[in-house]
Amino acid sequence: MTTEPPYLAIASELRRRIRSGELSPGDRVPSTRAVTREWGVAMATATKALGVLRQEGLVRPEPGVGTVVVAQGKQNATPDAEPLSRERLVDAALELADAEGLNALTMRRVATVLGVSTMTLYRHVPGKAELVRLMSNAACGEVPLGPVPTEWRVGLERGARWLREVYARHRWMAHAMASFTRPIASPNAMAYLEWVLRSLRGTPLTDTEKLHAHLLVFAYVQGLSMAADLEEQARQDTGISDGEWMEQNEPRFDAIQAGGSYLELNSVTADGAYGLDLDALFEFGLQRTLDGIASMIDETSG
Repeated sequence: MTTEPPYLAIASELRRRIRSGELSPGDRVPSTRAVTREWGVAMATATKALGVLRQEGLVRPEPGVGTVVVAQGKQNATPDAEPLSRERLVDAALELADAEGLNALTMRRVATVLGVSTMTLYRHVPGKAELVRLMSNAACGEVPLGPVPTEWRVGLERGARWLREVYARHRWMAHAMASFTRPIASPNAMAYLEWVLRSLRGTPLTDTEKLHAHLLVFAYVQGLSMAADLEEQARQDTGISDGEWMEQNEPRFDAIQAGGSYLELNSVTADGAYGLDLDALFEFGLQRTLDGIASMIDETSG
């Protein structure tokens, strides 16, 4: 008697949940991490199981959400016969990374989404690194920065907000562009750098100081964006909101603080007086960062 491969058994169970209505159109199906936890299988097995459902047209990646159930009327639609191009490949990779993160992006996964063999992708890109470079370039080219402001602070602030919006649309970008010493050779990312440097052109800063000012703001946006991505990934993996997580863990924090060793911490968090808002934190940190650059410019001018 032949034993069914684990990934097919998992796909069969998820298919049952979809067809029984337990998972409705638009509902998120378990992520690859959730599948590994529920069935105790390897990540590769979980990936194959979800790939089967995608090939059957039962689910699809949804940017910023995860893999969701497809409406019944769309499940038997004729597959797109459009020939594969580099642009179509990049679009599919963007959609997959937006929905499931950069770690989920493999050449095999992208090929499954496109309904082609993995080797077909290598006719358009030499590998994942080049694909990520093309994806990053496409993401940075979606929204133009506009004219360079005449006031340096306006320029740095606008550039920081633009970058944060890119990372908000494509959360994986904060990880893809994390290296300072080995940056991605992307024309659109370099256009952003050029734009920022032009906004600093009228300041008395040296060339090195201009680059450092840019990298300082870049690092600030990068850090908060990576934190936001990790928190969103945790929400997707656990299905627990930030409020629910805090409610579950609050007794532990209370027990630690009850010893009386954290007087200052107790004072700022008493009666729920402090609630972390990442948008408020971004605004606070950005203005303080720009204040520091302004002080340096004023000192240099004097």
